[in-house]
Amino acid sequence: MPLLFKRALIKGFLVSDYQHRFNDFLRDVSGCLQSGQLKYKENVIVGLENAPTVFIGLLRGDNFGKLIVKVNDDPTAA
Repeated sequence: MPLLFKRALIKGFLVSDYQHRFNDFLRDVSGCLQSGQLKYKENVIVGLENAPTVFIGLLRGDNFGKLIVKVNDDPTAA
């Protein structure tokens, strides 16, 4: 009911809206990574057979950082 009498603004963030600043981003973030100011976490799971269980955990919020399922040691191997 309050929206009928007042104003509301919902605005999302789309990366494509800032594509023109991509080079600035790369410059700034790479410097932060190299200096240690910016840190990241990767949750690496080994084996494709574990992917379904890990995906369910992802939906529950069990993971942290970037979730990676490692299926092969050599990325160039067929």
